[in-house]
Amino acid sequence: MTELKSYTLNFGPQHPGAHGVLRLVLELDGEIVLRADPHIGLLHRATEKLAETKPYNQSIGYMDRLDYVSMMCNEHAYVLAIEQLLGVTPPLRAQYIRVMFDEITRLLNHLLWLGAHGLDIGAMSMFLYCFKERETLMDCYEAVSGARMHANYYRPGGVHRDLPKKMPLYQPYPGQNPKDVEKLNEHRHGSFLDFLQEFIFQFPKRIDEYETLLTDNRIWKQRLVGIGVLTPERAIALGMTGPMLRGSGVAWDLRKKQPYEVYHLLDFDIPIGKEGDCYDRYLVRIEEMRQSTKIIQQCIDWLRINPGIVKVDNHKITPPEQSQMKEGMEEMIHHFKLFSEGYCVPKGEIYSAIEHPKGELGVYLVSDGANKPYRMKVRTASFTHLSALNEMVKGHMLADVVTIIGTMDIIFGEIDR
Repeated sequence: MTELKSYTLNFGPQHPGAHGVLRLVLELDGEIVLRADPHIGLLHRATEKLAETKPYNQSIGYMDRLDYVSMMCNEHAYVLAIEQLLGVTPPLRAQYIRVMFDEITRLLNHLLWLGAHGLDIGAMSMFLYCFKERETLMDCYEAVSGARMHANYYRPGGVHRDLPKKMPLYQPYPGQNPKDVEKLNEHRHGSFLDFLQEFIFQFPKRIDEYETLLTDNRIWKQRLVGIGVLTPERAIALGMTGPMLRGSGVAWDLRKKQPYEVYHLLDFDIPIGKEGDCYDRYLVRIEEMRQSTKIIQQCIDWLRINPGIVKVDNHKITPPEQSQMKEGMEEMIHHFKLFSEGYCVPKGEIYSAIEHPKGELGVYLVSDGANKPYRMKVRTASFTHLSALNEMVKGHMLADVVTIIGTMDIIFGEIDR
């Protein structure tokens, strides 16, 4: 009899299911996984150390790049930490705008996750369905910040600017049918809130379509049900947060348990699973999209009837309006000082956390009184979740490794910090 031995296999980084920058060293017995060893560092950009070399207000753009599908949520945690050290509270309108964009970002994240997870498992149509809706939400990003991805929109003390009164229109190119352009601009003739309202009105029907394709699909359930099971006790012990924790039946959500901004004024529910498998985590994220839609609608209703300022009127922290800056010497000095050397933050340390689409995103800042952080540490959900991969894949088939990586919803920008 020949003696059968386990063998080692490199999974990734070139494998499509490995997200391009994950190298997994798998120990296999036939097709059964005995051990999985994640090798990270292929995308390392030293975000935390770079932030310690720059003034506080020049590192907001770095946060966007941590998780490059949940941009504004990354900015939010960092900006909240600075505000708490400065003792600054942004205007109420700015808080509603932040919450609204946090939930838009949650939709952006979950749509990409659903499309990519479907693609990993073989449901190729999902990718196209999800990206169609993401384009509309990217237009919302572009309307307020000028950028479709790395928005750099949140600021200590508020947001960069108020919501536009008019959405930009598509311009016809030579030879294009005018009726096509008219159709593209159909919902763009009103304000930003009108444009977003139309999307929110239509989006629940799109979620129904996703569920029609997947939720009771026999192949989808065969690939997800009973795979990567985490009991509530193990999920807590492994440091899981977000949908990974709620999928195991633990109702922990910072928006409810440790409310920030105006979440305590809004009505929404925390979806939780029962079995703690990949299928429950899928259902939790689907329901989260429905709840985010509900939150965005409440923000739209409030913002329509409550005009006001969107950043604190303190030019040591927020820049003066450009019209003032070009006419007044004092405003010009404020502008120059703010963007060249920033502002000094009082000595102290703070940990500020938000409910990021992937889980808890926390920023730990230490200030020594200078204009740049003495130390910065980011607590990201993806890094913690990936550390549980070995436990979750053990005993499963090789094909299930892709499913479990997908259900974690990991992004390597926030793993290789």
